[in-house]
Amino acid sequence: MVREKVKVSTRKLQWKCVESRVDSKRLYYGRFILSPLMKGQADTIGIAMRRMLLGEIEGTCITRAKFEKIPHEYSTIVGIQESIHEILMNLKEIVLRSNLYGTRDASICFKGPGHVTAQDIILPPSVEIVDNTQHIANLTEPINLCIELQIERNRGYRIKTLNNIQDGSYTIDSVFMPVRNANHSIHSYVNGNEKQEILFLEIWTNGSLTPKEALYEASRNLIDLFIPFLHAEEENSNLENNQHKGTLPLFTIQDRLAKDKLSENKQEMKLNSIFIDQLPFSPRVYNCLKKANIQKLSDLFNKNEEDLMKIEHLHVRDVKYILYIVRIKQLFT
Repeated sequence: MVREKVKVSTRKLQWKCVESRVDSKRLYYGRFILSPLMKGQADTIGIAMRRMLLGEIEGTCITRAKFEKIPHEYSTIVGIQESIHEILMNLKEIVLRSNLYGTRDASICFKGPGHVTAQDIILPPSVEIVDNTQHIANLTEPINLCIELQIERNRGYRIKTLNNIQDGSYTIDSVFMPVRNANHSIHSYVNGNEKQEILFLEIWTNGSLTPKEALYEASRNLIDLFIPFLHAEEENSNLENNQHKGTLPLFTIQDRLAKDKLSENKQEMKLNSIFIDQLPFSPRVYNCLKKANIQKLSDLFNKNEEDLMKIEHLHVRDVKYILYIVRIKQLFT
C-alpha cells in the first residue's frame, strides 16, 4: 500500500503532439495528449483549455474600411462586380499574422481591370498576410479602387454597429479568434489499483499561428489568471498571523518604510544576480534581449508590455511569456 502511494505521488505529467498537419494555408490541425491524470482532472483541464483557446488568444484582422463617395453599404460601383457589402465580407475573411500593438493603417490602391486579392493590400511592417490568394473584388473596367483600412489586434469578436458608419467609413464584424475550433476527449484506464485518464486535445487554427503555438499561448493566459491568487494567499496569511496574535504589530510609519526599503533592496540584489541566460527563454528571445542591452532580470523588472514590443523581432507571444517569467520570479525571489 505504501509503495503504491509513493508511486502515484512521484509520477510526472507529460504532454505530446501525436498528430500535426496543414490542410491548407488557412487551416492547421494538431492533436495533443496529456497524461497520466487522476480521475476527473482531464475534464477540468480540457474544459478550461478549450475556453482559453477559443476566447482568450489574440488575433489580427481588418476592423474598418473607408471608400470614397459611397452613400451606403449596399451601394454598387460601375465596373466592380461585387457590391460594397460583398467587398466588406471578403475583407472580413482576410487572415493576418502580426506582432501588432494597438491599431495600424493599411490600404488598397488597384487599377482595373483585374482581380483584387489579399496580396494587393499595402500593409505596415508589423503585419503579414497568411494567404495572398484570398479574393476581395473583381474589376471589369479600367477604374481605380482605393480603400483605406484599419487593422487591429485583439481577442474574441466584435459586432459592428450602425452608428459607427461615417463619411464612407464602415466597421467590419471583427473575429479576432485565430483558433477555429477546439475539442477535448478523455480515455480512462486502470493502472494497478488506480483509475487514471489521458486527455486528448484537438486544435484547428486559421494559419496565423500553429496549434502548438495556440496551446502555449492558452496555457500562459490561463496561468496569468491565477497569479493574483498567489498574492492574495500571502496577504491573507499575514493578516491571519496578526489576528492570531490579537494585536497589530507596534511599529511606527518610519519603521515600516525602513523595513519595506530593506526588503526592496534585498529583492533588487537578488534580481541583479540573475542573468537572462539563466531564464527559460528560447535562443531567439535571448538574442533579442541581448541586442536591446538587457543583461539581467533586474533590467526586465521595470519594463512593461509596450517597452518590450519596441524590441526588434520580439513577437506578442514572446512579450507575454517574458512578462510571465518576470512575475513568477518576482513572486518567488
